[in-house]
Amino acid sequence: MIVFPDYTLEETLQADGAACVIGVDEVGRGPLAGPVMAAAVWLDPAHIPEGLNDSKKLTARRRDVLCAQILEVAQVGIGEASVEEIDSLNILRASHLAMERAIAALTVRPDHVLVDGNLIPRGLKLPATAVVGGDARSVSIAAASIVAKTARDRVMWDLAQHFPGYGWETNMGYPSKKHREALKKLGVTPHHRRSFKPVHNILYQAE
Repeated sequence: MIVFPDYTLEETLQADGAACVIGVDEVGRGPLAGPVMAAAVWLDPAHIPEGLNDSKKLTARRRDVLCAQILEVAQVGIGEASVEEIDSLNILRASHLAMERAIAALTVRPDHVLVDGNLIPRGLKLPATAVVGGDARSVSIAAASIVAKTARDRVMWDLAQHFPGYGWETNMGYPSKKHREALKKLGVTPHHRRSFKPVHNILYQAE
């Protein structure tokens, strides 16, 4: 039986007085290239698209359809942290920075934030709850995961057109065999994360 996330966490918080409850999630911690991106989503409980789920459990086509539906009925903010910020801050802090930027991009002010994972961004000055496995529990977080994944995939597809050979249009910057082989053959691009070991090792060997 397939279990989908629901609106229970949001309803509980609303019953305690938090009228505007949003979900936030990030995507792109593991890739060797490209930014880390996050989305923050407020869903109207009367207009929640059907089939929301953890973006990793959905096909690209289904994510695209759901993302379009989310953008039609929800308040959405998108944020990112650049490769330079990832290298200077570390990937965890950069991920949290992307989340903070996504929340700041919303046109509504949240009363409570549901954050996917076990940590709350330290720069977040709002009431918040960390929800482990949140994209499988909360429809708001699931919606955020879909928007963030769709947005980042589009960024990586665009970068792939300018830097062919690394397979970013399919691996989205993750360390696939093709990507790792291309790194050795073609070298490091400005969009690679130099603080990540496979990239750092190639740069070190080159020196």
